Amino acid sequence: MNPLENPAILYMRTWLGIRLRQLRAEDRSLGASAIEWAIITGILASIAIAIGLVIFNKVRDAGNTIQVGDGSGSGAR
Repeated sequence: MNPLENPAILYMRTWLGIRLRQLRAEDRSLGASAIEWAIITGILASIAIAIGLVIFNKVRDAGNTIQVGDGSGSGAR
């Protein structure tokens, strides 16, 4: 699976695109402030994505260690 097709990644990219469009549409006299906000937003989005990927990988790894029976029903009762 392509990590860029992950719904959380798509949401963050869309949100960031909308936010950047809003920042570009603001008054030009606030340009430096808008650039700072865009950089801060990008950093926070990157951190959130990294944390999400760490959690996803830990849950996936834990899920892969779960023992499942063969479905024959011959286990101990």
